[in-house]
Amino acid sequence: MSLFNTNSSQQFGSSSSDEYEHKRLRVAILGSSGSIGTQTLDVCLQHRDKIDVVALSVYNSCDALVKAARTCDAQHVVVVDETHKNDAILDNLPATCSCEFGSQALLDIVQRDDIDLVVCAIVGAAGMEVGYHALKCGKTLAYANKESLVVAGDLIMPLVKPGKLIPVDSEHSAIFQCLQGESLRELSDIWLTCSGGPFYAKTRDELGSVTAADALRHPTWKMGSKITIDSATLMNKGLEVLEATRLFELPIDDIHVVIHRQSMIHSMVQFKDGTTKAQLGPSDMRIPIQYALSYPNRWDTPSTKLPDWRTISHLSFAAPDTTTFGCLKLALQAGKTGGTMPCIMNAANEVANKAFREGRCSFLDIERIVAQTMQNCELAPVESLEQLREVDTQARTCAQTYLS
Repeated sequence: MSLFNTNSSQQFGSSSSDEYEHKRLRVAILGSSGSIGTQTLDVCLQHRDKIDVVALSVYNSCDALVKAARTCDAQHVVVVDETHKNDAILDNLPATCSCEFGSQALLDIVQRDDIDLVVCAIVGAAGMEVGYHALKCGKTLAYANKESLVVAGDLIMPLVKPGKLIPVDSEHSAIFQCLQGESLRELSDIWLTCSGGPFYAKTRDELGSVTAADALRHPTWKMGSKITIDSATLMNKGLEVLEATRLFELPIDDIHVVIHRQSMIHSMVQFKDGTTKAQLGPSDMRIPIQYALSYPNRWDTPSTKLPDWRTISHLSFAAPDTTTFGCLKLALQAGKTGGTMPCIMNAANEVANKAFREGRCSFLDIERIVAQTMQNCELAPVESLEQLREVDTQARTCAQTYLS
């Protein structure tokens, strides 16, 4: 497999390609009501001449779905939670817009002939099958669902063809951009930057009393609640390391997390000759989102926060504290163990993360619950999506027993 498209002139909406000269990129945004989904829609609306938003999905946010569908004239929408079939608000969808319900309808959307690119902004392991089927049927996949690659990378990555999987996470987009025109064989290390989250430099004693409201105050990024809590525990950075091993074919020990509080360097790659390349820019997710849509071209920036580099006097770097923030260490352990352990770890984290947001466990309990679940669930080689669904269910059940 390879993420990289050797034909740098090929892309939807590019006048350099006769095939798509008069055709807009037809996009499906899955998870359209979340942070990544709404920012993707914003980018698409800024480039109506290049992009046609054909389909949208939400889990149960029907109000947001109707508003988005009317804004972009979507032709198809999916509500995954079937208990919302009779929501009156859905009557306000555009007259020409079809509306389907359930998980199978989501898979049907990604396989439609009138979809060129799928933006998967679904949170958690739920995006696993979407990514698998999108790649299997030849769609371009703009992936903002790191959990899927962590859980099912053994099954998903063999399906990737050049130019068909574009990472959306700011760090992986940065690495992807730094590697354009380079050979993975000459890559020696990846420096994965991390803001440190809202609790940087706190002690474990101090973390014992923090609340979900405290954890949701991220210093630089505006994100969904699940990923914001993961950023506070540093679990998100652990997941990103595991994602990077899948995407860029580098061992975990050669991917280094570095605390960079200013969040202006989004990641760096180091080559065998000692050269390091970095991608810098504002903390605006619309930039990596847009690059996933425009790749391999670049469009006018969607951001209004471009930095004046003459005024920036200080960029700092530090090692992460994996003793205080043990979730990062647990994620790396799961990745090195391999097999179904990343699935077990991720499932336990999703349970504990949600419980903390709902006030049912403490911040430090997240680490404890993940560790206990990893210790007490049976490990096996990855064989199929069906097996991973079963492992995910079993790990969630196990994690629930450790909630205090």
